[in-house]
Amino acid sequence: MAVATPYTDKTDEQRAITEMVHQFVDEQILPNAEHYDHEDSFPEPIVEQMKELGLFGVTIPEEYGGMGLDLTTYAMIVEELSRGWISISGVINTHFIGSYLLMKFGTDEQKHRYLPRMATGEIRAAFSLSEPELGSDVQAIKTSAKKQDDGAYEINGQKMWVTNGLLSSLVFTLVKTDPDAEPRHRGMTCFICEKEPGVGENTGDLAGLNVPPKIKKMGYKGVESTELVFDGYRCPAENILGGEDDGLNKGFVQMMDALDLGRVNVAARGVGLAQRALELALRYSQERKTFGKPIAEHQAIQFKLADMATQVDAARLLVRRAALMKDAGERSDLEAGMAKLFASEAGRFCAEECLRIHGGYGYSKEYEIERIYRDAPLLLIGEGTSEIQRMVIGRKLLQRHKI
Repeated sequence: MAVATPYTDKTDEQRAITEMVHQFVDEQILPNAEHYDHEDSFPEPIVEQMKELGLFGVTIPEEYGGMGLDLTTYAMIVEELSRGWISISGVINTHFIGSYLLMKFGTDEQKHRYLPRMATGEIRAAFSLSEPELGSDVQAIKTSAKKQDDGAYEINGQKMWVTNGLLSSLVFTLVKTDPDAEPRHRGMTCFICEKEPGVGENTGDLAGLNVPPKIKKMGYKGVESTELVFDGYRCPAENILGGEDDGLNKGFVQMMDALDLGRVNVAARGVGLAQRALELALRYSQERKTFGKPIAEHQAIQFKLADMATQVDAARLLVRRAALMKDAGERSDLEAGMAKLFASEAGRFCAEECLRIHGGYGYSKEYEIERIYRDAPLLLIGEGTSEIQRMVIGRKLLQRHKI
């Protein structure tokens, strides 16, 4: 006879760290998010506390000063942070992808040079694929790197939509190194581009890498999104991810590997945003009265709450599966695509339903849902649009079930 055991979806360690982050969100992020969103200013005091909590080194191995946790636990942390404000999770998400690229593909020297300072948050990382005319066609990259007589590479071109583009110290940048390669992706290389954090125009050894003023956005404020302009920027060959011998013209594969994590990242953010929208809807619907009773007692509102809660739980489970598969070393491109597609759409859906439940007040900046409603569309675009996810899912399905 089977013995019943209590259901749990988290280990003791996962429960402890997510409860800690949940409390941090309630005490430090939620009370201050509206201010930083309104001012579109970087939440420096919150980020400093995140450093103290060790959140910049969650997945970095202990030997480099990190916590050495897995992607599944990290996704839980991202969900909790995004429940407070997705801009806060944006501060660590690109940093996390940079550390992943280093851990999986970096040379020993690269790991020892950067990972200990990344684990403490002393230096933060960004990564850059997109360009002004690129859209979803990564293979159409124009930014190029050409080897010089002294062995260094000169990078020229323009990048777009770089989260943490100004305040980062490292940018993992995909550029074209072999313009004649066929197929095109075999001629791309990932460079670890060093820069001075917070500086619009780098000088000295870092000259040639400039950061124009941050892009003004509808939502996702506080964390900066920028262009990067490379104009004669010189990058030493040892800063090719994985070293020149093993990393030259291998950048596309490296970046696509990281995008699986990026999609789990965005999916977890969708779950967190949707969860907060559900919480606000549940609270408001029980406080607001019409026709002599709380609107939560109206069947039309209960249906909305039911649909929201179901989507939140389904999205969370899809994220969990994709993360667990990646942690197990299994191929997870299909599952990551599904999680990103469903969770980002769930975030949009729950934000809109929550706004509808709030009625006219939801359109007011005095209510939190107004900010969430502006933030939600980012999830439909970042790390591949919903349309791109459907293409990926369809293609992978046919590959796995070829007759």
